[in-house]
Amino acid sequence: MTTGSHVPEGVLAREIFGPLGGGVEVGAVSATGTWSVRAASVGELVSRRRDEVDRLLELVRDIGGFSSSAMAIADELGYLREHEVTAPSLLLWSGAVEGIPSRLDDLERPDIVRRMCHMAADLQLTYFLQALITAAVAAGGEVRPGAAGIAEALAIASGIADATGRSAPALVFRMWRVARLPDLLRPEADTPEYGKAGFRAYDRALDALLPVEGR
Repeated sequence: MTTGSHVPEGVLAREIFGPLGGGVEVGAVSATGTWSVRAASVGELVSRRRDEVDRLLELVRDIGGFSSSAMAIADELGYLREHEVTAPSLLLWSGAVEGIPSRLDDLERPDIVRRMCHMAADLQLTYFLQALITAAVAAGGEVRPGAAGIAEALAIASGIADATGRSAPALVFRMWRVARLPDLLRPEADTPEYGKAGFRAYDRALDALLPVEGR
């Protein structure tokens, strides 16, 4: 994951739109209600949630201070328009935790698809949050409004990936904080000092915006 302010905005944008695409594919499969890869329709999901998708893209643009050419990458990647969702793609989005069975057709079994979707939602939303915060730190804007935008974007993306609320924003934040933040802040990490300060500031701001239940 990139952390520097001199990283091209196109790279920062791709790091956001990639995991967002994974979340959209997972959401399309989850929306079938049967964990059927063949019945999934990204186009139908995006059409049904068009207002949310448009708002999400607006938030991404503002968070990263992205130009029109950087935002056009979302369309170039094609994740937000109709395309085939496959079990192997879910395997990749889920980090191949499920493993490759001796018969590839077994990847389409509902129980395996469900596990891959749950893992993919957790993993890709965590990557998505990391990429949003990285873009915000690189953009150098005010932390408070930046964190508010990130929290809203994460809420929309979480709802698209899993409408049941299983991947709630507060949980995604907690996973990100454990899985990604320590490696960025260690004394020996190659994260520049301004980057460490930025990540710490966003961690504190998001901690206040996304409280964990029972705290």
